[in-house]
Amino acid sequence: MAAPTAPARVRVAGIGDLPALLPLVESAYRGDASRAGWTTEADLLDGQRTDVDMLRGHLVQTHGVVLVLGERGAPTGCCHVARRPDGRCRLGLFAVDPARQGGGAGGRLLAAGEAYVRERWAATALEMTVLVQRTELLAWYARKGYAPTGEREPFPYDDERFGRPRRDDLEFVVLRKPLG
Repeated sequence: MAAPTAPARVRVAGIGDLPALLPLVESAYRGDASRAGWTTEADLLDGQRTDVDMLRGHLVQTHGVVLVLGERGAPTGCCHVARRPDGRCRLGLFAVDPARQGGGAGGRLLAAGEAYVRERWAATALEMTVLVQRTELLAWYARKGYAPTGEREPFPYDDERFGRPRRDDLEFVVLRKPLG
């Protein structure tokens, strides 16, 4: 009988993680690769989800970090957590390798993001935005304790750095979870 493998750890990413993170994020959100998982934006958006410059900005900013699940060079997932000027904390860039979705990696990563903002910044809540059309993802976040705030944010239609919309009704819903 083989010895069980230790679960991958969650760590703060550095600039050296950039080459492995960009394809992870792209594969989790866009194109045919994203269809290997249980959730995708491939039917909503074409083009990129992020680019090298935007991802680098997340990696070097002083008010946020990118957390990575997995070993250097072979990440299973990542997310960005940031403290906004108004004191609220946000989670974004949440990506799990499509081949590993449904196995608990996303839940571990989400819990690590929540713990990070609670422990480092004394956050009492964590917010995120999700496209309102991604009902399966909204349901997953609801099971994790996130609820709609009633706020909506527009999709940046005029900025192809975030993708090329395939429809004209994209909008983000703001979700929040108390971290008490």
